[in-house]
Amino acid sequence: MNTVVGSDDLLLVTLDTLRFDVAEELAAAGRIPNLVRHLPGGIWEKRHAPGSFTYASHQAMFAGFLPTPASPGPHPRLFAARFAGSESTADGTFVHDTADLPSGLAGAGYRTVCVGGVGFFNRRPPLGSVLPALFQESHWEPEFGVASPTSFEKQVACAERVVARLPPEQRLFLFVNVSALHQPNWFHLPGATADAGDSRQTHAAALEYVDRHIGRLFAAMSSRRRCFAIVCSDHGTAYGDDGYTGHRLGHEAVWTVPYAHFFLDPEASR
Repeated sequence: MNTVVGSDDLLLVTLDTLRFDVAEELAAAGRIPNLVRHLPGGIWEKRHAPGSFTYASHQAMFAGFLPTPASPGPHPRLFAARFAGSESTADGTFVHDTADLPSGLAGAGYRTVCVGGVGFFNRRPPLGSVLPALFQESHWEPEFGVASPTSFEKQVACAERVVARLPPEQRLFLFVNVSALHQPNWFHLPGATADAGDSRQTHAAALEYVDRHIGRLFAAMSSRRRCFAIVCSDHGTAYGDDGYTGHRLGHEAVWTVPYAHFFLDPEASR
């Protein structure tokens, strides 16, 4: 990452609550073509989430603890705050002297921008301000939230405006928390009703909805220069698995998440 930071723009997209099994199935079935075209080998990497719900997981990721490969480690990290005794800080790790990644990248000359989604990013109560406050600039509107059937396309439009107004020479670290997968998501599946509620099928339909619009985000982020992108889930969620529903619990459906990182080249992303 030491050859990337300072040269390329950076994009971190968290697909909030996305389950690994659903992401894997849709990729294999050709139902998320815009994501698959960028996934290394066309497949998601299986990883373990650093937390079982949004707040905990993002606090960890913003300290450089991205989802961990689901195999014995230690696994070198892309980013790390300087910390004595760290076994996952390697020669290629971008190491910063601040406590969090956004401020570390700001110190390296990046404009750091958050486009929020779920309630932990809405800046309404004090708790909803903690994570956005790590960034130099943050955006949230009710239309970006979990109750909006058009949340992701509205988030993408916001991201496009952020990119468009930056000076060409200004490096950008853009973070987007995608709320569309989070409950309620029943409205993304034609024929589903609020009374029937959310299900694994409506969760999958929400991912298809995100895929229809994510190409615009990738195109915007690679419109000025090459962009290094990370797309992952912060945690999964249970839909009756072994009797469990939701997250903030220790079930395989929650701890196992999809992950990918890749470069977006200006011409290839158009």
